[in-house]
Amino acid sequence: MAEPNRREVLQAICALGSAALLPGCSEARELGPQPFFQKIGKPIGLQLYTLGEAVSEDPAAIFDMVAAMGYGEIEMSSLHGRAASEIRSFADAAGLAIASLQIPPESFFPGNQLTFEDDPARIAEICSALGVANLSITVPLMPEGFSVGEDEDFPSAVSRALTSAGADIWKSMAERFNRIAETMNGHGIALAYHNHNLEFAPIGGGSGWEILVEELDPALVGFQVDVGWVAAAGLDPAAFLNGLSGRVSALHVKDVAAGNRPNYALAMSPAEVGSGTIDWASVLVAAHAAGAQHYFVEQEPPFSIPRAEAAAKSYDYLSQLVI
Repeated sequence: MAEPNRREVLQAICALGSAALLPGCSEARELGPQPFFQKIGKPIGLQLYTLGEAVSEDPAAIFDMVAAMGYGEIEMSSLHGRAASEIRSFADAAGLAIASLQIPPESFFPGNQLTFEDDPARIAEICSALGVANLSITVPLMPEGFSVGEDEDFPSAVSRALTSAGADIWKSMAERFNRIAETMNGHGIALAYHNHNLEFAPIGGGSGWEILVEELDPALVGFQVDVGWVAAAGLDPAAFLNGLSGRVSALHVKDVAAGNRPNYALAMSPAEVGSGTIDWASVLVAAHAAGAQHYFVEQEPPFSIPRAEAAAKSYDYLSQLVI
């Protein structure tokens, strides 16, 4: 009978529970199911938008709470009226890494401390103080004359305006975002485009999303895929990710509830991660294969339970998800 080779011996030892004793057992361990985030060696992150105004009221306490839930990193969409160095000190004290900062292209909403209309050197300085090497950018860049009609809400108005503007506005966005990314790359900072569901509205036989995929330079701009908004548009998130191989830098891990009606107007029926309709096993495997390096839990309002409880519930589900 032939002698077993080294690989077979290692697998046998690992199977007996001695994996930690020998190098080379990691490969064998990966052959069996285990918690996904343990398997890929990545922390679970939280987009602080999930926790609402409480972050601005007492960021130090919120950071401590987030770390106590088990999260290892965070993404911010605001500096919450604080200096970057102060925010960094809160994160360091809590043991959290600030992995990403979401910045709008322009001052669309009141209170934006930082936009991509600011001096790139200032943005880079803030990122350095925070310890951030990844930025996320989103629509909207609204057409000239944008306004909310008398009988429509803001999400519907945005959807209408972008659809009416046609393909040109998406081409213009891609051109501008490429320029921003080239500048920020020069400061050692990576840029990713974050989707909502607006991008998937039909335009002239295609969609804004198809234009962005075609026009955004893969060497400059990655994608931060918001899984919830992909599902809200009626698309299959795993299949969607499979079509973006090598271009996904981060994921917004967001679930949608049963009964969500597909739409392109910033409307969603939210759920805690694992409590909705999304098949997270297939989505996370597809995201990892597509290159995702960061995974941020995020939930949209309205909440059926307190925000902090929702964030903790999502973490518990993900940390135990065996794939």
